[in-house]
Amino acid sequence: MSSVVRLKNGERILGTMIRLVKNPALALIAKHAGLDFIMPDMEHAAFSMETLAGIARMAKSCGIECFVRVPELSKAFVSGALDAGVTGVMVPMIETVEQAEKLAFWGKYMPEGGRGFGGIGDHTSFKGANALEYMPEANRTTLTIAQIETGLAIENIEEIAKVDGIDALLIGPNDLANSLGIPGDLFNDKNMNAILKVAREAKKNGKIFGLHGPDKMAEMLLDEGLNLLMSNHDSGLLTSAMNSIVKKFKG
Repeated sequence: MSSVVRLKNGERILGTMIRLVKNPALALIAKHAGLDFIMPDMEHAAFSMETLAGIARMAKSCGIECFVRVPELSKAFVSGALDAGVTGVMVPMIETVEQAEKLAFWGKYMPEGGRGFGGIGDHTSFKGANALEYMPEANRTTLTIAQIETGLAIENIEEIAKVDGIDALLIGPNDLANSLGIPGDLFNDKNMNAILKVAREAKKNGKIFGLHGPDKMAEMLLDEGLNLLMSNHDSGLLTSAMNSIVKKFKG
């Protein structure tokens, strides 16, 4: 069973963000380490669609999910990334119902959305697919993730959480704190209360609740239904691992 399906069935899955390493073999390392997914970051790192497709191809071959954070809300990035073979698309700074509806429309096939159908490509492992069989299965095994990270999104969260075709609401705590006027103060009550509001609206509307933030914050939110958990990123993990060598041998 795919990690996306397990997640939709209420299980927790764990992954990390990729900002530095473009070698598709990173998917193998993540799989061997026990992660459920990786997420190349096209918003804050220089990943092309071609590079993304190569990573997604390797991920699929070794049995790990490849999600992506695209840089902006557009058909080219949402539908295009899915056709490149990723199994989940996260769009940053979703703030309104209209934006959430566009993400759902471009991310899901009919009848849930209006994603264009191309039978042969990375998304079908180049073996082709029958539209009537493939489209409902793709809707079931891919994720549309609205990243919630502004004050306006919090104001609109009750309605955003109701949008059909949106699978997950994932918190970006740094930009949320910036938007709320408390930059860097991630554990401020104002920020935490906004995050809890999202968690509760997600639960109320049958959406997946996600976070990419400090591990301490993730631990605090586990009892709030945090099931889509993304910790750290490749550059941070490499820095930490190299620093452990320095501490061990340099003292």
